[in-house]
Amino acid sequence: MPRSDIAIRAGETVRARAPLRLGLAGGGTDLSPYCDAFGGAVLNCTIDRYAYCFIEPSPDGNLHFIAHDLDITEALPRDEAALARARLAMHAGVYRRMTRDYAAGALPALRISTYVDAPPGSGLGSSSALMVAMVEAFRSLLGLPLGLYDVAHLAYEIERNDLGLAGGKQDQYASAFGGANFIEFLAADRVIVNPLRVPRGVMNELETSLVTCFTGLSRQSDHIIAEQQRHMTRADAEPMESLHQLKRDAVEMKQALLRGEIAQVAEILNRSWRAKKRTASAVSNPHMEALYEAALAQGALAGKVSGAGGGGFFMFIVPPQRRVKLIRALNDMAATASAVHFTAEGAESWVTGATR
Repeated sequence: MPRSDIAIRAGETVRARAPLRLGLAGGGTDLSPYCDAFGGAVLNCTIDRYAYCFIEPSPDGNLHFIAHDLDITEALPRDEAALARARLAMHAGVYRRMTRDYAAGALPALRISTYVDAPPGSGLGSSSALMVAMVEAFRSLLGLPLGLYDVAHLAYEIERNDLGLAGGKQDQYASAFGGANFIEFLAADRVIVNPLRVPRGVMNELETSLVTCFTGLSRQSDHIIAEQQRHMTRADAEPMESLHQLKRDAVEMKQALLRGEIAQVAEILNRSWRAKKRTASAVSNPHMEALYEAALAQGALAGKVSGAGGGGFFMFIVPPQRRVKLIRALNDMAATASAVHFTAEGAESWVTGATR
């Protein structure tokens, strides 16, 4: 139910965080119109990088939006015209939707600040994780009885419908729920999140075998997604068959992971990378292909970009004893490679400062 009071006092801060994710298989099948016609399926795991949101009372009665990682700070009067011209459109979009639907249209004087543990265009679902973190912070601020599906769906609606930002549906649900999930996307906006009960030793082995590598290219995914959606609308044969393959790969990788077959996971990852490159012309580029070939030369079993492609993060599966050499080789190519750690928790919030 809408409420007109905003339960935050001087000295208090509502904090929230939401994890980023690695897209292991099925990415692209969560896009409309593919998922509406055929049903989509993805497999992803959240990692120990987060999007953060902090909400506190405004120091001066204005509305303050801050993105620390982008070095953008703006102070706005509390009216719709100011929200419409905000540079930080995601901050304004969440503020507008949450106050309209859940605060009886009040425009409270707040300071909303954020940052993300990954560069823009990372392919780790960072923008959607930020959206989830902001929605979760407002859920806590307003004391709303919203579950994880509600938070994810709200984040999706604000990002895709209210703001018109291109993309699919997997990132919001992965970030809200956390952990390793097989997520199905059906017609009429139906989403089913299936948490995977993978044995701890299997997840440890996969984690120990993974290397993530920032390519040094922050990509704009809009044009890649637009091309993929054009192929879907026209039912172009090769891109559509590649999407069907990506969906099959998600199902097969889920089964391989549950059986603990890391070598099979690697084989499917390579197959998915080949299929993904056939969905749009800009998914890969010479720099990314050079990194991929260098990784194979250092003993990597498989590699695939996380997200839409064109840059962002690569992930590689490598025998654990060769992981350090792979990281060094990729870093020597001016990329930024490191190990990665899985997380089990999704979006969460807490309050600091004055005692409630």
